[in-house]
Amino acid sequence: MSLARVLAWRDKSVIYFTVHESPDPPADRLDRAEALVFVHDGFTYSAAALAPLWLLVKRQWLAFTGYVAVLAAVLLGLAAIDAAPQWFLVASSALHLLVGFEADAIQRWTLDRAGYSMIGSVSGRTQSDCERRFLETWLPQQPVLAMHAGEGQGRVPARGTLASAADGLIGGAASGGRGWLSALRRG
Repeated sequence: MSLARVLAWRDKSVIYFTVHESPDPPADRLDRAEALVFVHDGFTYSAAALAPLWLLVKRQWLAFTGYVAVLAAVLLGLAAIDAAPQWFLVASSALHLLVGFEADAIQRWTLDRAGYSMIGSVSGRTQSDCERRFLETWLPQQPVLAMHAGEGQGRVPARGTLASAADGLIGGAASGGRGWLSALRRG
């Protein structure tokens, strides 16, 4: 198979991402879109090649601790049975491959522990294609300004949002009833 054919096949391949949203997203839908996390679904070459460094860069502290504990246990076990030196390389390589195959699951687990929720999945040829495709369907369904938990009827809008500014102008709860509409009502 020629190199051109291999590259052409690779160009037609499809990649998958899961999309996660933080537990406290910004009110503005464009800011929410910027804060979304896209997790690649599939084997991660950088995680397999440099597992401990990849875990540290991705700030996956518990996974890194687990990696160190498993590696230490395996290497100590091999040392206890007086295994040949090549088995140490085989064991550490196997652990690196495992991290490469499970990198996406580790990342999703870390996000889940941080309170992120999975809001969808998407496929495409590149990450930017996947992001564009997801946002084309997700953005129109989102309100321009989302209400945070604890907001709504008779409640105070989040500070710094357009809703709180409008509430202040018309004399809502956030402004203590000091807006121009409140003045007209008292007048």
